[in-house]
Amino acid sequence: MIIKKKQLEKCDKSMKIHLDDTILMNVEKPARYTGGEWYMAVKNPRNIDVRFAFCFPDVYEVGMSHLGMKILYHVLNKRDDVYCERVFAPWADMEKIMRDRGIPLFTLETKDPVRSFDLVGFTLQYEMSYTNVLNMLDLAGIPLLSSERDNTHPFVIAGGPCACNPEPLADFIDFFAIGEGEEVILEIIDAYKEWKAKNGKRTEFLEKAAEIPGVYVPSLYTVSYNEDNTISRIERAKAGIPGKVTKRIIKDMDMADFPENIIVPFIGTVHDRIMLEMFRGCIRGCRFCQAGFIYRPVREKSPEVLLEQAKGAMEKTGYEEISLVSLSTSDYSCLANFTQELLKLTEERKINLSLPSLRIDNFTIDLMEKAQKVRKSGLTFAPEAGTQRLRDVINKGITQDDIVNSLKIAFEGGWNNVKLYFMVGLPTETEEDIEGIANLAKEVVDVYYCIPREKRAKGLKVTVSTSCFVPKPFTPFQWFGQDTIEEFHRKQMLLRDKLRGVSKAITYNWHDARVSLLEAVFARGDRRVGKVLLRAWQNGCRFDAWNEFFRFESWMKAFEEEGIAPAFYANRTRDFDEILPWSHIDMGVSQKFLQRECQKAYQGIVTPNCRVQCTGCGSSVFGTGICITEPGKGDEA
Repeated sequence: MIIKKKQLEKCDKSMKIHLDDTILMNVEKPARYTGGEWYMAVKNPRNIDVRFAFCFPDVYEVGMSHLGMKILYHVLNKRDDVYCERVFAPWADMEKIMRDRGIPLFTLETKDPVRSFDLVGFTLQYEMSYTNVLNMLDLAGIPLLSSERDNTHPFVIAGGPCACNPEPLADFIDFFAIGEGEEVILEIIDAYKEWKAKNGKRTEFLEKAAEIPGVYVPSLYTVSYNEDNTISRIERAKAGIPGKVTKRIIKDMDMADFPENIIVPFIGTVHDRIMLEMFRGCIRGCRFCQAGFIYRPVREKSPEVLLEQAKGAMEKTGYEEISLVSLSTSDYSCLANFTQELLKLTEERKINLSLPSLRIDNFTIDLMEKAQKVRKSGLTFAPEAGTQRLRDVINKGITQDDIVNSLKIAFEGGWNNVKLYFMVGLPTETEEDIEGIANLAKEVVDVYYCIPREKRAKGLKVTVSTSCFVPKPFTPFQWFGQDTIEEFHRKQMLLRDKLRGVSKAITYNWHDARVSLLEAVFARGDRRVGKVLLRAWQNGCRFDAWNEFFRFESWMKAFEEEGIAPAFYANRTRDFDEILPWSHIDMGVSQKFLQRECQKAYQGIVTPNCRVQCTGCGSSVFGTGICITEPGKGDEA
């Protein structure tokens, strides 16, 4: 560990960290570390049975914008026997002070050292936060490797979307919660209390936890490899634990706990507003979108519940904006009536209503007018691909006419600031598809200038942004090999050249392909890439999602030192019969369905959305009773 053992020994487990002016006056944003915000949970730790440190492996402003953290913080702190406290990754200036002074990682609520807690939980929202997980464990004085922990250490758990492939972190995390966490986390707490009362061995609790549906304990599974480095077997190391770990879901969203009295930070955050979750899941089935598959089936909240939650949050927090949250807000089945009622609440309180995640084919005048009722801002659409052929490949389900008509409505309605998101490197992509992005951008400009001058706003701004496609587990493209960095760069420069001279109104931004390479490695990696992760952290990598901290050379050095080729995980196309690192995890979509969708992609065949036809993806086995169409009517049946 970087923090010396003698320094940690000076800090007793029960001590509180004192943040004096010599610390707070020397960091960029002191409020990241002080706590004390409105609606922060305050309890007496002496009266608590289980202390839970909820760790978000990024800076405070990012973590405090995450809805999942707000929900689980609320769920855990509703229990009198549990105290959930927050922990965020300290920024570089604070980390230096902590390491220089031997200050261990602490929670915001009590300023107690994290290593004194019973459970330390990380949420895994994106792969580039993994080095921060290791860095936070080290700052806490907790052994990085789970095999080196004993009964004096807390159990380290993790969940979130990236946990659908837990293998890259298998050496560091004691166990994972797969799927949605509101119910399973409480079952884990109960099991822990029972084990703690018996003063059992650490391995005994892990075995008990593995019996909880949705809990994956990596140390209870063994992985074998073939000579070509592919996986030959994933086996249980002990009888009585599941051969395949099945995700947990919340069946009734109306009955799910949802916080109205959310913590109000002292400083601005990335999403500085009320976030109202409308539903989980998505009906669309875009073949690149991991969230659209792993959160199936669709489960909506009723308008009555949503309005009650919105009203409560407005009255208690004082926020000036409320955002509707889902994977595709405009697909909410009661959207028109609900937004009409919600606007009555927001207008009388002078609160802005934000409607993100709008689909181009669902954008209407009525929806546009609601979005600008209180305050007008820019519009964001995601065509994803520049040609109809490629949009069909990815099952985007929109046409060129959808795009043109929606933008015409927007420009006639007074908008002049439009952002368009695309991906490069999609399966079957050609140069014609890249040129199609430039052609589409030009058409957007043409649509604007075809509107009479007196009917359009002045000063058109069109931002074209391209991300690099990353094949993700549990999508039809999970077998697809990612483009190389060089190929990504070539395509980005081709598009840049095609956009030059089209219009001064167009701005082009593109994503760093080197970051996307690492995302693919850790999205599709097995346990062996954990060695690279550890080595990269030792080489100084952390905050890898931030441009000012990203050190690609240090990452490449780590791969070289561990004798692992990133291309094996990122750029290699895999066969359907290959055992994947996540083959022992069940996220509710069948492999046959994903294979069929992959084959249809290469044929350019579009799959209808769930409201049109059930395609037998497998999510109906979770028994929610609310599949959009009758299960078993799909083409798999």
